[in-house]
Amino acid sequence: MENQNNKSALTTLVTVFFFWGFIAASNSVFIPFCKTYFDIDQFQSQLVDFAFYGAYYIGALLLFIISSTIKKDILNAWGYKNGIIYGLLLSAIGAFVMYPATAGAEQGQTSIFYFVLIALFIVGLGFSLQQTTANPFAIALGDPKTGSHRLNLAGGINSFGTTIGPIVVAFIIFGSTPLSGDELAAMIKNNEITLNTVQMLYLGVGVLFLLAAALFYFSKKLPALKSETAFEPANKAKNLLIVLTLIIIGCFGYIFSTYTGNEVASEALENKRLVFLIIALAAVVGCLLFAYSSSSKKSEGWGAMKYPQLVLGMLAIFTYVGVEVTVGSNLGELLKKAVDGTNLNELGLPILNDAQIAPYISLYWGGLMVGRWVGAITVFNPSKGLKKWLLIIVPYVAFGVILLVNFGKYSSNQILFFAICVAVQIGGFFYAKDNPVTTLKTFSLLGVLAMVIGLLTSGNVALFAFLSGGLFCSIMWPCIFTLSIAGLGKYTSQGSAFLIMMILGGAIIPPLQGKLADVFGIQTSYIMAVLCFGYLLFYTFRTKSILDKQGVTY
Repeated sequence: MENQNNKSALTTLVTVFFFWGFIAASNSVFIPFCKTYFDIDQFQSQLVDFAFYGAYYIGALLLFIISSTIKKDILNAWGYKNGIIYGLLLSAIGAFVMYPATAGAEQGQTSIFYFVLIALFIVGLGFSLQQTTANPFAIALGDPKTGSHRLNLAGGINSFGTTIGPIVVAFIIFGSTPLSGDELAAMIKNNEITLNTVQMLYLGVGVLFLLAAALFYFSKKLPALKSETAFEPANKAKNLLIVLTLIIIGCFGYIFSTYTGNEVASEALENKRLVFLIIALAAVVGCLLFAYSSSSKKSEGWGAMKYPQLVLGMLAIFTYVGVEVTVGSNLGELLKKAVDGTNLNELGLPILNDAQIAPYISLYWGGLMVGRWVGAITVFNPSKGLKKWLLIIVPYVAFGVILLVNFGKYSSNQILFFAICVAVQIGGFFYAKDNPVTTLKTFSLLGVLAMVIGLLTSGNVALFAFLSGGLFCSIMWPCIFTLSIAGLGKYTSQGSAFLIMMILGGAIIPPLQGKLADVFGIQTSYIMAVLCFGYLLFYTFRTKSILDKQGVTY
């Protein structure tokens, strides 16, 4: 009976994982729409990700600071169930704020865009609270040894949300009728396509958040659950994170100030903006390397950060989330940006408009679903023989779901291209054999190779090289998480919270790539993705060495 109750509780819990995926992937459609509607540049459009993922960092940091101040874990006092309920209510408030924030907005009113960001920031704060709570909640609903498998299953549901989110949102905003680029631009300019549809969308999402909160509140089969781990102070880590936050606020604050005037940006100003974005990124890397160095000399006051595998893992989560988000979020600009006045984009493919890019964004995020469904196979404990067949069948079943959701949107050649990419991923799974180090090493290397191919080629080869990034990112989160908290003991809970903070990568890396696109071109800007996958490859080798030296099993 207890096992059955846990299954029912897990079914309830995974609803929030669906929400995260649906909204996060929908941003990839919302971003190019905002760029056209509000007449902003590529960097400004990526502030959607900055607001959304930055809220994850701020929310987790505030919880840590408050808990440190009162010397008591707030989430533990609330319980996992209440933590999710409060997070859903906060996200509902953000969704409802979208209506008054955009009331009466017309095409070209850039100032209204910043109110949109505030609403998204509030939604993200709620997601931060939900995610900080839901991950340990899923692990606690059964044997801890199978906790990562439950996370993979929840991740598969999350990825289903990422697959249908772009399609649903594109349908709501643009309708079902295909539009040419000129027709779409004219309709936006004439206010025939307005923010009213976005307002209605977020009102509906807000209602769904409230219904989900009610489901959690009234669910008798969902236990409250609390962590038994005592709160561990880490004043040096807290102070470092506060300093990092101030640097990031200073850098982005300056950049925002340069957009307040009506003057056309000069090359010098664009370069200065790029420099400040690089400083923000360097601050994250520098602060974590400082923690890595200082804690190795004197561990007192660093809490979980005294473990090098965690500090390097924080940077790995930062770059992983950053590359996962930035590849998808800049994809719309890659597909629709004209080059030299021709009807071709930088890849040499026909230009697509805001309404036409959704199937490709869905395909990218669907790639994450493919990998996560494979990762969830172990939950069902199949025999070795059956598992081998499932490793081949399940990815193509997931691919079939993507094709069904986007029926008739891809050519036969494009289906073949992605099928080949899926086959490469299957080969990676067979080679890795469920080992987190080998898995992360394999898919990081494949990610580097895919992004380099995308940079150096054109046409469908380049497009599907970039799209395959979703396939290779798909299984990284549980691998990084597992390796980062291995051997932390009583600091495991705190280490998990630090890792959630590093979802900050989704706030820093996409805007940086957006500004690289403004300065150097959108295809060239994908060098950012190469560097991210490159660090993940380095992290795998370095962390394996650290854990082996500590005698920690993983």
